[in-house]
Amino acid sequence: MRALLIALRLIALSVATLAAPALAQRDPAYAEARAKGQIGEQPDGYLGIVGAPTDALRRLVADINLQRKAAYAESAKDGSTVEQFAFVSGCNLIAKTAPGEKYRTPGGEWKTRTAAPPERDPRCL
Repeated sequence: MRALLIALRLIALSVATLAAPALAQRDPAYAEARAKGQIGEQPDGYLGIVGAPTDALRRLVADINLQRKAAYAESAKDGSTVEQFAFVSGCNLIAKTAPGEKYRTPGGEWKTRTAAPPERDPRCL
């Protein structure tokens, strides 16, 4: 268990380096969907569609999630699994949501971020 916690902490540090380039490359459709609350962060490290999906939202989320999975796979080469890396990324991405943005709770409910800390999985560091 201690080794897993150490690995997760190392992964968390790696996530910070991945997040900066991803944030800089957001396309306008992503920013608009996020601002409108149509998409949100999930505990598994991937984006989800909030409410009724459209074809455009499906394509947008699928494209971003493919990019995330590729980044997770590349980073997981350092001794963790893609799933572990994605989970830690989900913890961090949810923590970084801004008030007004959507995120999924560990129980599966979509919530809108307030000024209070978001609900995250208890395993998040």
